Amino acid sequence: MLKATHHVAIICSNYAISKHFYTHILGLTVLDENYRTARDSYKLDLALPDGTQIELFSFPDAPTRPNMPEAQGLRHLAFTVENIEQAVEWLSQQKIQLEPIRVDEYTGKRYTFFKDPDGLPLELCEELSF
Repeated sequence: MLKATHHVAIICSNYAISKHFYTHILGLTVLDENYRTARDSYKLDLALPDGTQIELFSFPDAPTRPNMPEAQGLRHLAFTVENIEQAVEWLSQQKIQLEPIRVDEYTGKRYTFFKDPDGLPLELCEELSF
């Protein structure tokens, strides 16, 4: 029945900072951008190379995310990368703090975590070539 993830929706606290982060630092492509006057809200549609999309929203007075990494709900958003060292180097040059690279004990894949401007946990997962 389900075929793929179409999009993930994110509400940010500072639209300009988050737009810069997702487009200039992470390199997502802008598909569409709209300001909705009635809601005093922006909606930015972004795409990854595989077609997966992120909808970036701004809403005035949106509550902050609880800082409990093991709370119920979305735990983190993960992105696939071909070379984790290159991705970590790029993000580090952009002043993004990352955790040390780890290896999943079951899959053998390398991964690391970092945060978006609002503290949303993001993960990089390295593709394994066989």
